[in-house]
Amino acid sequence: MVVKIISGGQTGADRAALDFAIQYNIPYGGWVPKGRKSEDGSIPEIYQLQEMPTSDYSKRTEQNILDSDGTLIVSHGILTGGSALTEFFADQHKKPCIHVDLDKQSIKDAAITISSWIEENNIEVLNVAGPRAGKDPEIYRATLTLLETLFEKTI
Repeated sequence: MVVKIISGGQTGADRAALDFAIQYNIPYGGWVPKGRKSEDGSIPEIYQLQEMPTSDYSKRTEQNILDSDGTLIVSHGILTGGSALTEFFADQHKKPCIHVDLDKQSIKDAAITISSWIEENNIEVLNVAGPRAGKDPEIYRATLTLLETLFEKTI
């Protein structure tokens, strides 16, 4: 059962995961690039996240994978950029990772799949990743709805 959510603080899927955790009083955390840099400038201080010693996004991505029991990547379509790198790092570190493409399955079906994956892999600290809002303006809402649906089943 998930007891903590971590994410990298970027706009889009990352912030949806953090906002979900805050809204439902679930412990959360994660690493952000030095200077709290993000697509929209600076990651707001409301998100109590740890700063990396470097502003390199990939280092933050890798640290969040290392600090979690498994990674959920949410997308509309194939993985590109940082989301593809997330999957690569998870594989490299032999950490459980699941990618749900919401263009290929409904939120309800994705939640069922993820719930089984969480149980099979004993995921307690869940890293949530996906595209930034600038690449997918719908990903924030989709990720938030997916997490609400998922946690209805697992809380």
